Amino acid sequence: MPKLVDLILFENDDIIVVNKPPFISSLDEREGGDINMLRLAKQYVEDAQICHRLDKETSGALIIAKNPEAYRHVSMQFEKRQVKKVYHAVIEGTHVFEELFIDLPILNVGKGTVTISRQEGKRAETWFQSLKYFKHYTLVECRPVTGRMHQIRIHLATQRASIAGDEMYKGKPVFLSSIKRKYHLGKDQEELPIMKRFALHAYEVTFKLLDGTPITIHAPYPKDFETLLKLLEKFDA
Repeated sequence: MPKLVDLILFENDDIIVVNKPPFISSLDEREGGDINMLRLAKQYVEDAQICHRLDKETSGALIIAKNPEAYRHVSMQFEKRQVKKVYHAVIEGTHVFEELFIDLPILNVGKGTVTISRQEGKRAETWFQSLKYFKHYTLVECRPVTGRMHQIRIHLATQRASIAGDEMYKGKPVFLSSIKRKYHLGKDQEELPIMKRFALHAYEVTFKLLDGTPITIHAPYPKDFETLLKLLEKFDA
């Protein structure tokens, strides 16, 4: 059970930015019961509000307001698309994206699923830049302009570049046996994927504090994402 104080990357009187661990929802999910970032934040500051959402499996920079004024201030920046977000993803295949701009409208069809729909979808725009190439994978920087649900994941899937482990969008988990030659499992062992989730991390966020000062917060990779990259560098370079 993480404590919010251990996740803090930045804090002042109005704002906290945390490095959200994977597998914790941003807000209450309908089933209830599960711990989530909002509850952790409220244990730390009574009036805390989450300013935006990250998918449950996505790790990284999450902005939390400590008071209503700060919440309004940050929410307005999100509404006016003034918050700059940078994500890192490990995608399947070698893809050379040089400032690739994807502009495909996204329709939320409910129950946690979205689809691309030019007729009914809402505008969705993302920039992609390849950062590092491996034999079978690519580390990509993703910069969403809009904030639609699953935006980065579905936009990458349209390029046949699904995020590793993102089974909802046809991404397959990465197994050590698939990148390491002469990899042998013990007789009755079942091999587990290197990452038990899809490889997407909210790497950086830039916004303005209440006094107008711009600030950029960088969220280090969590252990599973770092391990995946280290193993790819070692066995898939």
